Amino acid sequence: MSSLGEIASRLPTSKSDEDKSKRSTLFKQFDPNGNGYLSLAEIDKGLRESFGLDALYNCKPAIMRAFQASKGLKKGKGGREDDYVSRVEFRMLLVYLKQYFELFQIFASMDQGQDRRVDLNEFKAATPQLISWGMEIQDPVKTFHEIDSNGGGQILFDEFCDWAIRKNLLDHVHDNDD
Repeated sequence: MSSLGEIASRLPTSKSDEDKSKRSTLFKQFDPNGNGYLSLAEIDKGLRESFGLDALYNCKPAIMRAFQASKGLKKGKGGREDDYVSRVEFRMLLVYLKQYFELFQIFASMDQGQDRRVDLNEFKAATPQLISWGMEIQDPVKTFHEIDSNGGGQILFDEFCDWAIRKNLLDHVHDNDD
């Protein structure tokens, strides 16, 4: 298991009393000033300090996507919810982190040039693995252009995530775990 997978498995995302307690402790570690709101910088720092893995330095796009997805989910009266993750949104932040860490690992495995972009040849090379997970890809070129929503000739992480989530890629990956 990669270090991102290790982190994902240690994130307390369930609604059990044990995970609620762990989340409370983790939130306090992430919120050094105790104001009940987490900035992206506090989340990034909290993850690095709590889990101490260098892999977190390389997956900023996953952390950013999880932050963007979770902030403002629970509207309150404070007016800060559009820019920060509140305590009541923290569980969903952790859920999103798990999801985006997994997607980042898949994306990084396709990105042979390690430039955070997947070109057509890299996508074609990754197609057999995607198909083995149950993805329906009849025409890799057509699918590549479907994913490349901005038409830039490269698949960016955001574009890959949008496609993978629409196609339930992680469900297929987990269905094939044995």
